[in-house]
Amino acid sequence: MPTPKSEPWQLRMYRRSLKKKLKVQALRPFVGAGGQRRCLLVTCGDNNGAINYHLRALGGDWSWAEFEDGSRAGMEGLLGAPVLLLDREECRLPFPDGHFDLLVSIDVHEHLRRPELLAAEFHRVLRPGGRAVVTTPNGDERKPVVRLKRWSGMSNLEYGQVRTGYTVPHLQELLAGAGLRPLRCGSYAKFFTEFLELVINWAYVKVLQRGRPNAGITPSTREKLDSVKRSYRLYALLYPFFWVFSQLDRLLFFSSGYAVIVEAQKTSK
Repeated sequence: MPTPKSEPWQLRMYRRSLKKKLKVQALRPFVGAGGQRRCLLVTCGDNNGAINYHLRALGGDWSWAEFEDGSRAGMEGLLGAPVLLLDREECRLPFPDGHFDLLVSIDVHEHLRRPELLAAEFHRVLRPGGRAVVTTPNGDERKPVVRLKRWSGMSNLEYGQVRTGYTVPHLQELLAGAGLRPLRCGSYAKFFTEFLELVINWAYVKVLQRGRPNAGITPSTREKLDSVKRSYRLYALLYPFFWVFSQLDRLLFFSSGYAVIVEAQKTSK
């Protein structure tokens, strides 16, 4: 593992993240130990490769695919492997039938006009018995931070989304419609973490990147990070306080998170 001073910028950002670290932590029980499995991770923006890096550390032979082109070069540099570019309209995965044992999709379906096409591709490229692990934002519009996003001008458009997200039952229904039998489910990132993420994203989009098209919600390339390096230094100084605040999520054990996970299995050819 690289030392803190020599590690790539993506991993330094990851160490100071809130939701991304929660995401990897929540995914670990679903992904499990990789062994000799063939695995695929599909993402759609807001990804600099750090999550890929940490999932690969769990083991397995991983392939990478991404729906946005902007950060692919940086991801490939970090991973030392190609990251395939996918088309949002066709949703075609350039792999043969039954190729993968495990497929992980992180926050993709809410960005697609026809998410059922991608779900069908998941079924096609998984071997019988293979599993898909899918995360999306929670699509429950009644949740307080979802309402705050609308009030603050952080609409689905700012996040590049077609829809807010999916509830667990709706995501299970989408996957089941493609022939993937739902197994386990879960959620992560409750009110305090999601509220902090909203504040940080709002500051980046509405203040630091105001007027710049296609800025995204966080820096996804080295150039974008360098453009806000003074502000990022302040964020790094404040990060310990943000982390402590986010730990208040532990008090909300009775509520579901602002991101959901559904695991589903291909049971037939």
